[in-house]
Amino acid sequence: MNVTILDDYFDTIRTLKCFGKLEGHDVTVWNDHVQDDDALAARLAETEVLVLIRERTKIQAPLIARLPKLKLISQRSVYPHIDVEACTRHGVILSSGQHAGTPSYSTAELTWGLILSAMRQIPQQMASLKSGNWQMGVGKSLRGRTLGIFGYGRIGRAVADIGKAFGMNVVIWASEGSRDRAREDGFDVPQSKAAFFAGCDVLSLHMRLYDSTRGIVTADNLAQMKPGALIVNTSRAPLIEEGALVAGLRAGRPGMAAVDVFEHEPLRDKDHPLFAMENVVCTPHIGYVTEDEWEIQFSDIFDQILAYEAGAPVNVINEQVLKS
Repeated sequence: MNVTILDDYFDTIRTLKCFGKLEGHDVTVWNDHVQDDDALAARLAETEVLVLIRERTKIQAPLIARLPKLKLISQRSVYPHIDVEACTRHGVILSSGQHAGTPSYSTAELTWGLILSAMRQIPQQMASLKSGNWQMGVGKSLRGRTLGIFGYGRIGRAVADIGKAFGMNVVIWASEGSRDRAREDGFDVPQSKAAFFAGCDVLSLHMRLYDSTRGIVTADNLAQMKPGALIVNTSRAPLIEEGALVAGLRAGRPGMAAVDVFEHEPLRDKDHPLFAMENVVCTPHIGYVTEDEWEIQFSDIFDQILAYEAGAPVNVINEQVLKS
């Protein structure tokens, strides 16, 4: 089969052990990012199987209509970037395992890297040292402070467990069912969402982006936070009401932010307002970008391709396409 892999910025996938699963197939790997439909249609004209790296490229109806040879899109995680109905209309199977079985431990690890970086002012202290100065300020310890986890799925639970190891008071806010699970796991649940935001010293978001969760963190929620509090987002930028984070930081509530995700990615605007704030730590959506995580993810993605080739596709999102 003709397989195309998009957006492998550093040509990493060829170096993975699991890449051997595609032996015998005609594989093309693109290392740059292109969103223009004309360019993508040309690149994918012969493609039968398309491999996507998370949400780096949007695959919408006008493009799908121009890809008559496309039969399978194989990826992992959620799929807001894909027009599933258009896939179904054109007979394209979407397979996406969505982290079945294990959390993204690399994202949990980065969350803690961001928390430590922001609370201890690590980037700012490094910049001070490199500019010929010594200490530039006084950071904050974690032990004894309150860590709030908003969203209690697999990653949220992993971050919460690490918070206990740091000696933090961990509290959870999530859907009613997830709050019940958090209580069963021994975590405290505040009486209300407002009390949750007001009580946290560090608040980390860990939920998927759906229509129901878009903007779930409002400007009013941020205004309830402590002036010295830190908000961390390694999930999706639109979980926070558009414009609310920048406005909240300028108003002093919360006092700090650490973000790995942005409204528009890849973000190459060096004048983005978050980049100019000394109380913000930013990384370019690298939560899942480790060799170890990619080995897990692409092994699953390639297994989906092999299952399709064997006539028994798995993790099919649009199962109705199998009936047509």
